[in-house]
Amino acid sequence: MHKRLTRSEVPIEVTWQLEDMFSSTEVWDAELKALLKDVHTVTQYKGQLHQDSATLLACLEKLVVLKERISRAGAYGQLRYTEDSTSPVNQANHTKAKDVLAQLNAELSFFKSELLALPAGTIERYLDEQPELHVFGKFLRDNLATKAHQLSPETEAALAALGGVLNAPYSIYLKGKLSDMTFASVQDGEDNVRPVSFALYEGNYAMSSDTKLRREAYQSFSQTLHVYQNTFAETYANEVKKQVVLSRLRNYPSVTEMLLQDQDVTLDMYNNILDIIQTDLAPHMRRLMKLKQRVLGLEKMTFSDLKAPLDPAYSPHVSYEEACSLIEEALQVLGPEYTEVVQQAFTQRWVDYADNVGKSTGAFCSSPYGSHPYILISWANNMRGAFTLAHEVGHAGHFVLAHRNQNVLNARPSLYFIEAPSTMNEMLLAQHLLNKSDNPRMKRWVILQLLNTHYHNFVTHLLEGEMQRRVYDAAMKDEPITAKKLSALKGDILSSFWGDAVEIDEYASLTWMRQPHYYMQLYPYTYAAGLTASTAAASLIRDQGQPAVDRWLSALKAGGTLSPLELMKLAGVDMATEQPIKAAVQYVGSLVDELEKLY
Repeated sequence: MHKRLTRSEVPIEVTWQLEDMFSSTEVWDAELKALLKDVHTVTQYKGQLHQDSATLLACLEKLVVLKERISRAGAYGQLRYTEDSTSPVNQANHTKAKDVLAQLNAELSFFKSELLALPAGTIERYLDEQPELHVFGKFLRDNLATKAHQLSPETEAALAALGGVLNAPYSIYLKGKLSDMTFASVQDGEDNVRPVSFALYEGNYAMSSDTKLRREAYQSFSQTLHVYQNTFAETYANEVKKQVVLSRLRNYPSVTEMLLQDQDVTLDMYNNILDIIQTDLAPHMRRLMKLKQRVLGLEKMTFSDLKAPLDPAYSPHVSYEEACSLIEEALQVLGPEYTEVVQQAFTQRWVDYADNVGKSTGAFCSSPYGSHPYILISWANNMRGAFTLAHEVGHAGHFVLAHRNQNVLNARPSLYFIEAPSTMNEMLLAQHLLNKSDNPRMKRWVILQLLNTHYHNFVTHLLEGEMQRRVYDAAMKDEPITAKKLSALKGDILSSFWGDAVEIDEYASLTWMRQPHYYMQLYPYTYAAGLTASTAAASLIRDQGQPAVDRWLSALKAGGTLSPLELMKLAGVDMATEQPIKAAVQYVGSLVDELEKLY
């Protein structure tokens, strides 16, 4: 039986080089202590922001320097924990980092409180008086937009100091998922014994062409989830309750409106993504699953079969090195500056692609300011992994360009835009693969990869978004959030979307336990928003060439200096209308049409 490696057994060349950020844990620990000491460089301006524009500018300049250091120190503690959450040292350091960051945030909370206490018109006057403040214009105005919801300075400081406690639900979820859960081994179609883990199931077995392995691994995986359902439900309920309490304290009409304000997104924009895609996409995805059932000769289409490969005989092994080469070739269309970032990511150990016990599941890109990004993925030697890697490199390329052109307070755009650069790279990889070959079977295979991308963002994450919408609606009515309630909601969402095309069993309703996105405010639906924009922008790049590329790179470099609608408009996509959403869904339908013809 294949044995999962511990972190110490993993070859160093398949891990990320966190030493680029801090040469050792001791150096990092010294930086945490230094940050607590150096916070006075900013707090020295406490009580003085009302004096004049020069004082505000001086405070902001010191805040930028400190925030850059905080970004790196916080990222290091988090990344060490995600590479191996079973390590007591990593656990302790992760907690230490959260505690220090909470203390720093509490001390820095005076800035926003004093800013919002300034008389009306003061900030605009300061901007007129001090040209050097203009670079902070959007940051200052975004803060002012929350004035009606600001609490007293003492309360804001207390909430900031409790940051670690308020974020406990997510930490508890991760610890249970990555450190405590164990899964029974299963047999594959050739009677080999296979170990099961979160990473192995979601990154490998769920996509296996071996029906016995795929379904038995699903049973093993789900049985362990079932054991933990009440603990995970209580954990998630506390996350939801936290958001409800905060929304009421701050006098928002709902949790949703509180969380959308931070994204600079209207209720209509939010609801359009959820409503239009679910309604218009469901018929196309049902057709796809019925086609899959027929082609694979399955007696029924179960929830465990959703990611089964449609053409298992044509599923080439893709090594990490081969994937890197393909991605680099595909992204050359974005020009030399972007290509150089991609090359550095693959040659300078920005990517941790090992599979080891205690490693975080899924994939992500962390982009601390003043350091290069770091990508986590568990490599499974399949093309889905190549698309996931291209996706995370999209985040890396975005933030390298944004950090080069914006300060730390302006670099991060709205979550509504954040998944556009990542999904763009998946679109470009697919276009590249289609252009490389005239082989009809290869064309069919690439179409399947494109459908996998849209499935991941328009189905998996979008239905997470629908789950959040229903959970927060229930919580605002003070309905108890229990395991039974969560499973009932998720089961209804899945049944409504899939209709009679897929059998939704009891274990499918436990899907709410699998993704960490529920603990990340209103993040899930933004994948669909980003893919909608990137589908349109990728089409513009294909049709218009360099002018569209230039517009896209300008949007990436703008960071958070523009609203999400302005960023997308800069890239040539008008998300203020329903047209791009409907066009993206029609595009998915056309891909299913092509597959039906090919089969």
